[in-house]
Amino acid sequence: MELEFSGEMWFWRGPAPWYFVTVPEKECAAIGSASAEVSYGWGMIPVTARIGGTDWRTSLWPKDGNYIVPVKASVRKAEAVDEGDVVTVQLTVDV
Repeated sequence: MELEFSGEMWFWRGPAPWYFVTVPEKECAAIGSASAEVSYGWGMIPVTARIGGTDWRTSLWPKDGNYIVPVKASVRKAEAVDEGDVVTVQLTVDV
């Protein structure tokens, strides 16, 4: 399954701070239909993500009935993106 969407990068200031992009509801519905086949512990969904020319392996995190994409520091640095920037994310869900 391959998806593409745009979203704003946001920062979670929790005990282990991270940057994320929220997956829009339409794409979450598509992912949700395959989640039983691909999910592992806590509803995590393994994916290959891409912003610009940078790919990385990660997992979608469930949040408030949707999913969020964690964006590594190395990706943010390589693509010169930060909190508040709107980015286009390509996801490949390994079904």
